[in-house]
Amino acid sequence: MTTFVMVGWGYRSRAWWEAAQGIGAECVGMVVRTPRDTPVPAYHSLPEALAKTGAKLVVASVSWDQTPVIARQAVEAGVGVLLETPAAGNTEGLEALWRDVGASGLVQVAEQYPRYPSHAARLAVTASGVIGTPTQVQVSSTQTYHAVALMRAHLGLPMGAARVTAASVTAPALQPLSRAGWTGKTEPEDTTTRHAVFDFGDGRSGVYDFSDQQTRNLLRFRRLAVRGTLGELDGDDVVRWGGPETILTGRIERRQTGYDLDMSGFDSEHLSYEGRCCGATRGPATTGPTTRSPPRRCCATRWRGPTAEPRNRIRSPRAARTPRSASRSSRRSRRSAPWRCPPAPGPAEGRQPSVSSTAPVAPSW
Repeated sequence: MTTFVMVGWGYRSRAWWEAAQGIGAECVGMVVRTPRDTPVPAYHSLPEALAKTGAKLVVASVSWDQTPVIARQAVEAGVGVLLETPAAGNTEGLEALWRDVGASGLVQVAEQYPRYPSHAARLAVTASGVIGTPTQVQVSSTQTYHAVALMRAHLGLPMGAARVTAASVTAPALQPLSRAGWTGKTEPEDTTTRHAVFDFGDGRSGVYDFSDQQTRNLLRFRRLAVRGTLGELDGDDVVRWGGPETILTGRIERRQTGYDLDMSGFDSEHLSYEGRCCGATRGPATTGPTTRSPPRRCCATRWRGPTAEPRNRIRSPRAARTPRSASRSSRRSRRSAPWRCPPAPGPAEGRQPSVSSTAPVAPSW
C-alpha cells in the first residue's frame, strides 16, 4: 500500500483524502501551520513528518507561494512530491523551481483536466481522426492554464511558444454559487470576462472565453469545441465528412446507472461514440488492495468531512433477501472493478503536423 504525507488540510486537501481512500493509498501524516483537528497525526514541518512516518511520497495542497518551498524540501529529502497547479505564482518562480528540482525526476504537477472522463472521451474522438486534423480549440468552461492544457491536448501540441491576443470586459452577472455553496445573492454584480486568441503557429489556434467564477456558476453553460479539417466536435456532438456529398453526425453517449428502477448504484459505466467505448471505462472485476475502484455513492451523499457517509443507502430488494455475508461479498465484487483512464491522447497515428499537408481522406471510426 502506498503511504504518503499531506501538506495542508483545507478545502482541496479533503478531496485528496477522499481520492486516496478510493485507490487504497494511506495518508500517514499531515503538515499544518496552525493547530486543528486532523484524521491522522499532525506535524509542524515536512522534514519532521517524513522523519517520523517514513513516507516516500508527499502531496502538497498549499498556497501558490508555499508550493515551491514544499517541492524543494521534498526533493532535498529524496522523496517524490505531487503538486497542485500552478507550481509557482509567476513565470520567474516556475523557472527558478525548474532549475532547482527539474532534473531530480521527483516532482509531478497535477494537471487533471484532460483526464476527466468527459474530456478524455472527447480527446479519444478527436485523436481518432474522425474530424480530420484539429486546427482550433474553443474553451469556455475553465480558467487559464487548465484551458490551455485542453487546447494543447486536442491539438497534439507539446510545450512551446504561442502568440496571445487578449481583452477583457466587465458586465453584470448573478453569482448564485461559490465554493462554500449557495450565496443567497439575488442581484447581478460586476463580473469580468476575459477573451483571448492563442496562435500556436502552423494554422493551429485556441480561443479562450472565461468569466469570473464561471466554473461554479450554473447560470453559464460550459462549452468546448474542436474544429478539424474534416469536421467539428461541439461538446458531445460531432459532425464530419463521410465522403462525396455525405455529411455524418454522431454523439458521445454516457452510460449511467442508478436511474429509475436500476438499483445497482449511481455510477458512470462508460462513454461511447458510434458504439465504441472512448475515454474512461470500468474494466473487468479484479481483486486486491491496489485495484479498488472509487467507492460508489448514492445521489444523496453530501460532503461532511473526510468520514462523510451517504445520508441514505439504496438497497436492492435482491440484496435484502440475501444473507448479510453474501450480500457484502457481492457488493465488494461489483465495486472492485478499477477505472481505467488512458493517457491524454497525442496526435492520431498518421496525423500530419501541418494542416496544409493533410489530404482530405474520410476517416473511419
